[in-house]
Amino acid sequence: MTPADEDTLWRNRFITINLVRIGGTVVVLIALLIWHTDMIVPRGSLVLGLPLALAGLVVSFLGPRYLARKWRSQDGR
Repeated sequence: MTPADEDTLWRNRFITINLVRIGGTVVVLIALLIWHTDMIVPRGSLVLGLPLALAGLVVSFLGPRYLARKWRSQDGR
């Protein structure tokens, strides 16, 4: 692999990890809107908002770790 290809690979991985974090955060914010506002049902919906918020938190915190572990095993380190 040439240095330019390696730089591109690492840049793309960095961007992917940050997009996973941002995506998880956006899911949490949407879940909070569903939970506390009249967006879906009047007076909010705990049944929809709470599990969605928890799923977003899991993705936001554990998603980057999963990706890093997956890429580390692919690279043979």
